[in-house]
Amino acid sequence: MKRLLSLLGVVLVSAIAMAQKPVMTFETDSHDFGDVQEKEGKVTYIFNYTNTGGSPLVLSQVQASCGCTTPEWTRTPVRPQEKGTIKVTFDPTGRPGKFSKTITVQSNAQQPVKTLRITGNVLQKPRTIEDDYPVLMDGLRLENNHMAFTRIAPEESKQVELKVVNTSDKDLTPEFINVPSHITVECQPATLKPNEKGLVVAKFDATKKQDWGFVSDYLYVIFDGKREYKNRITLSASIEEDFSKMTEEQMANAPVITFNEKSHNFGDIPQTNKVETDFVVTNEGNEQLIIRKVKASCGCTAVTPQKTVLEKGESTNIHVAFDPHGKNGRQSKTITVISNDPKSTNIILKISCNVLTPGANVMK
Repeated sequence: MKRLLSLLGVVLVSAIAMAQKPVMTFETDSHDFGDVQEKEGKVTYIFNYTNTGGSPLVLSQVQASCGCTTPEWTRTPVRPQEKGTIKVTFDPTGRPGKFSKTITVQSNAQQPVKTLRITGNVLQKPRTIEDDYPVLMDGLRLENNHMAFTRIAPEESKQVELKVVNTSDKDLTPEFINVPSHITVECQPATLKPNEKGLVVAKFDATKKQDWGFVSDYLYVIFDGKREYKNRITLSASIEEDFSKMTEEQMANAPVITFNEKSHNFGDIPQTNKVETDFVVTNEGNEQLIIRKVKASCGCTAVTPQKTVLEKGESTNIHVAFDPHGKNGRQSKTITVISNDPKSTNIILKISCNVLTPGANVMK
């Protein structure tokens, strides 16, 4: 009997405790906006709830499933039988089609996590000439100011096109200056009449560039001999060898690049102390390893490979020097090593340190 009474007491205390906890009761936990016009902008819905429990309700966090949805909520404690709100705003810009977003509510309620949902269908706004050609250079509109040749082999040439339109009320004859020798560029047609569409056609000749890895150049578009800094097009490419046609035997005999370490921490250093280290690179493959390029991420880091061609089993050093002059606090720099190892064409080495201001003590 004593055990039974004790058990009943525990159950009674638990029931009382549960009854005293806050309870978040929503009028509805979902809302369908139906068709939403993108051109009309943001839409909002307010979820109403009541604290039907026995103690104050506090919302600790309300988080939407994506950045296009923004929640606002009652921040103060909601007392028993009082109401609170969660205002949810959805931005349809650039999001045509059906959508379903969730809002996760965390609180001190009996049910500590509650999920709300909004749904709907975004009707895309009619596209304008500004949408399709967002870059403006005088009266010429371009679909972009970046021409990416993406991956290109060192013996290859590649051509890309950029759509343009003349939105002025006069003929436009774009000219191009600061064009590097490995790139040719022209407008087709050479002269665009008002409202006429055309193409900027650029060709990248990697045999003339004679470089490796990611490279970028820029050129200026001028009209009537007038140069403006904002009228600039960036061109980029990643010059890489094509190993896709290698046989299994060729891959098995290929060079293999390895390093004694891929990151080095200099620790605490004063601004006046230039620091240096060596990364040891070894060819563990069967064929000759060729180090195509070694490039640091900034001018404060100097890199010098002692050798660029390694036979089987041979090693060399890549000497790295970092100048902390003018730097302060944590520093992290990278060195990109490009080789003819088909499985590790690009290797990233890292150096790091903590640059101390004058007068600071260097930790031992």
